[in-house]
Amino acid sequence: MKRVIITGGASGLGLALAHEFASQGYRLCIADIQKELGLQIVEELTARGTEAFFFELDVRSETHWNSLYSVIEEKWQGVDVLVNNAGVAAAGLIEDLSIDDWQWVMDINVMGVVRGCKTFAPMMKRAGSGHIINVASMAGLLHAATMSAYNVSKSSVVALSETLRVELDSWDVGVSVVCPAFFQTNLTETMRTNIPGITNTVNKWMESSNITADDVARATYQGFVEKQFFILTHRREKMLWWLKRLSPDALHRLMIKTTRKQIQRMAEKMAS
Repeated sequence: MKRVIITGGASGLGLALAHEFASQGYRLCIADIQKELGLQIVEELTARGTEAFFFELDVRSETHWNSLYSVIEEKWQGVDVLVNNAGVAAAGLIEDLSIDDWQWVMDINVMGVVRGCKTFAPMMKRAGSGHIINVASMAGLLHAATMSAYNVSKSSVVALSETLRVELDSWDVGVSVVCPAFFQTNLTETMRTNIPGITNTVNKWMESSNITADDVARATYQGFVEKQFFILTHRREKMLWWLKRLSPDALHRLMIKTTRKQIQRMAEKMAS
């Protein structure tokens, strides 16, 4: 039976991925900072016949990652898939986002993924098999205004994934990077921002999307099975990415037009 670790697996996309891998017969390790919720999820999965356990993981802690490695080695003697999914967001103009917010985003979104890959790539290399799935975002490919820290963090995940795709190939360890756009998830629950009304706006964008976390999870699993590197789950944003590659200036003009309206609305709200 195949074995998968999912970070941030107790809620949002991580939970949807847990259900998707469970439906495919995988044994699961739900690794999350949310202990109570994680234990509840494991109980529900176990009741449905899935072999699963919870590990309390703060992706910022090297000690936690080392402990998880020891637990996996003892319980499973290896792992087939690592899903680096845990992530956070911050929004604001460059002069408004604090350095603390930048460090928070980078330590979770970038270094959390780095720590995961660094911890478990050696285990997969020794086995001569395995797959790493890094959850980035379309923000790693298309860079909207007011999202500098998030964009930089997700671009870094794409760059890391491209590097490891080449680096790990000799050991038959595969790598995929998932780049979804807006879908219904809980990202704004922890989002840091000082932009008036932005949380409600983002929530509305997510709620208006006809793509759910389950849809993204299914697309992720299918892309993994097909050994895709880029797993792009949203058709419109995929087309915009192609536009960027074919004509960067055309996309730039489109984003400038959209951004001017957005910043004007922000200024009006802050003045009121």
